[in-house]
Amino acid sequence: MKPETLRAAQDRALFESLSQEQAVISVNKQIAKQEKQGPSGTRRRLLATSVRLSKTMAPDLNRIAQECIEKLDVKIPTELYAYNSAQFNAACVKPEDGKLFIMFSSALLDAFNYDELQFVMGHELGHFIYNHHAIPVGYLLQGEQRVSPELALRLTSWSRYAEFSCDRVGAYCVNNFDAVARSLFKLASGVTSNIVKFDRSDFLKQIEDMRIEDESLSRSANVQDWFMTHPFSPLRVKALHLFHQSTLMKANGASLTDLELGIDGLMTFMEPSYLQAKTNEAKVMRNMLFAGVLAIANADQHISAAELAVFEQFFGKHQFSEKLDLDKIKQRIPARAEAVVAQVSVPKRMQLIRDLCIMASCDGGIKESEYQELNEISQLLQVPPIFVEQVLSGFDNSR
Repeated sequence: MKPETLRAAQDRALFESLSQEQAVISVNKQIAKQEKQGPSGTRRRLLATSVRLSKTMAPDLNRIAQECIEKLDVKIPTELYAYNSAQFNAACVKPEDGKLFIMFSSALLDAFNYDELQFVMGHELGHFIYNHHAIPVGYLLQGEQRVSPELALRLTSWSRYAEFSCDRVGAYCVNNFDAVARSLFKLASGVTSNIVKFDRSDFLKQIEDMRIEDESLSRSANVQDWFMTHPFSPLRVKALHLFHQSTLMKANGASLTDLELGIDGLMTFMEPSYLQAKTNEAKVMRNMLFAGVLAIANADQHISAAELAVFEQFFGKHQFSEKLDLDKIKQRIPARAEAVVAQVSVPKRMQLIRDLCIMASCDGGIKESEYQELNEISQLLQVPPIFVEQVLSGFDNSR
């Protein structure tokens, strides 16, 4: 399997978009200018402050590296280094002079077994394979010239999806979900002794408890999560469970579309909803939702109390007005859908369809006129019709 096949869709899409940002281009030009003046001395610093792990010193770790390199078809000479740290950590350093460097903390090497190290090794190689160094998040977020809040949100969102991509590469290398889950448990907890027995199911239950906590907190309580560069460990385990259940890892597994939709759903824990985000992508989605819910609600020329309540859930109290020209709003749907298709990934368009289905089903039954309106919108958004059927069947309503 080609590594590009494993890459998360949003990693790829955001990478391409961010690569065109002037701030990213400018920083990369500065880095390239520095590199033209000569090597930055990365290897020199590693040799001075860390230990290069030769095949003689670390035969198993080098064997792991070679297995991953062959499986991923990596063509660059690679050196492994250990550095003294009590933290579990590893890093793939940007290549220099035609060599790739992978660093491991001493604590991680002491605590992780063969399969767990294979996952970590594959993950770090993933950053090189997908050229993640081309979006220098650290420079952009911590440099002298601060980027806009909107760009910062996009950078950290991309960084989280990039981690998902690399997790998939690591999981593909080891092909052992239990080892993957244990690795992420150790990274999250720091616990390696027998006093704590790892239970994957209990670890994953933290996600549901997070959801319950989120519902009891104000929206602003989670703003700090939006700017984190790594997903929470329980989310990473859940994402890898979805990956292992997909066609990428098993015959007759879940489709790639379902996989990516599941990942986007997990990311709602760490990203502002499109209903509150200030990105251009979120704005076009809100515009589409506004027109779509009104068109569906008014499909039978009457907006019920239940439909009005759903509208207010999305847009706030007293945002509906009898003065709204519903016919004119409906006429804007094709143009708004075109804007969404141009800027928004298929999984996120599916989220939009899910929200429109809430409006269509809120009266306890879906009228034929509402169903037709919903299908017309899904076609404009280029979302497969079968997805509408799947969502509506989940509401257990009949037409």
